[in-house]
Amino acid sequence: MSDRSVALRALSHPNFRLFISGFAVSLIGTWIQSIAQSWLLYRLTKSEFYLGLATFCAHTPVLLLSPVAGLAADRFPRHRIVLLTQSLFLMQAVTLAWLTLSDKVTPTHVLTLAALLGCANAFDIPARQSLMILLTSKEDLLGAISLNSVAFNTARTLGPTIGGIFVAQLGEGVCFAVNAVSFLFVLFSLLRIRMPRTEPSQHANSGIAGGVRYAWSRPVIRNSLLLCGMMTLTNAPPLVLGPFIADGLFHRGSTGLGYIMAAFGAGATLGVVRIATQSSSAGMRGVAGRAAVLYALALVAFAVAPSFWFAVAASAGAGYAFFRQNAANNALIQSVLDESYRGRVMSLYTMMAVGMLPIGGLISGSTAALFGPRVVLAGAAVLAGAAAAAFLHYTRSMDSSECTAP
Repeated sequence: MSDRSVALRALSHPNFRLFISGFAVSLIGTWIQSIAQSWLLYRLTKSEFYLGLATFCAHTPVLLLSPVAGLAADRFPRHRIVLLTQSLFLMQAVTLAWLTLSDKVTPTHVLTLAALLGCANAFDIPARQSLMILLTSKEDLLGAISLNSVAFNTARTLGPTIGGIFVAQLGEGVCFAVNAVSFLFVLFSLLRIRMPRTEPSQHANSGIAGGVRYAWSRPVIRNSLLLCGMMTLTNAPPLVLGPFIADGLFHRGSTGLGYIMAAFGAGATLGVVRIATQSSSAGMRGVAGRAAVLYALALVAFAVAPSFWFAVAASAGAGYAFFRQNAANNALIQSVLDESYRGRVMSLYTMMAVGMLPIGGLISGSTAALFGPRVVLAGAAVLAGAAAAAFLHYTRSMDSSECTAP
């Protein structure tokens, strides 16, 4: 079977086709809103601290609520959880659009709505990641995860570019309204999916602590989660400080910010496409470790960028490496875990892949106000390099048989 056939085999499942088509549209809207929200807060406050605080508000609920959300994903129908959370996302976008278009929006509004979005996201991500195997099959899970990453990062390329142009030409409120409309596509797709009947996990009675013990007792899962968390922590500075790099250093405005974020997304798409062509999770630990090293080097280049287009190129390299590491860890974890713990383990993955952003965001915003964005980015690169070196060291000491599915 060709690499292309392996990558696209997940699309032979009708439920997965519905899922990915709806989310592909919605994700573009999400990234349009992301850049518009970042620019709106920058315009209202001109403060690095507020940009860091927004990231903190949006992702702290994920850090705090994900364990509960993972248990819910093991005990209740995941499809219904995702349907509910996507409806909440729609309501949040509508509210933000109304406040902005009516010229009533304040930084407090933005921060509060970001926190509400984070609460919904805490339940959405573990349920959605755990849903993947029910939409396809265990044999096609790797392809489904990878294609989902491709859709996410393609949207990350298109969304910021469109968002940067829309902010400059039409204003932030229109971007929020566009995102609200995009959620109608995913809700329509979810309503058309027909899920098989599944019984609640018998191990769900072991609760949150049981899921943590299960993940920690398996070195493959534990090390992958730790690497993912450190990479996410160091990814916060370029995300939070993007407006100050684009406008404060290079004077390119919201369009420049769109180019930087789009380059990150374009690189990320290239990084996960190759993973999508693999038929098994063999070798994923090596892929994750090497990608983490490359990410640290790209972050150094971004920190010392002498020109705007050099920064754009460095952002593309960082995106390639960061999401290649992210997708490899996701695929590796999902390939080895017991189905009865899937929701809780993926909630831990969510904490590492998303929940660490508020810590990094708050540190980035506060320290950049004192030392400047370049120093903060350089510090993040050093931390990323140390994490990558530790992961590779422990990877070499692990037996390859641990990477086989139970």
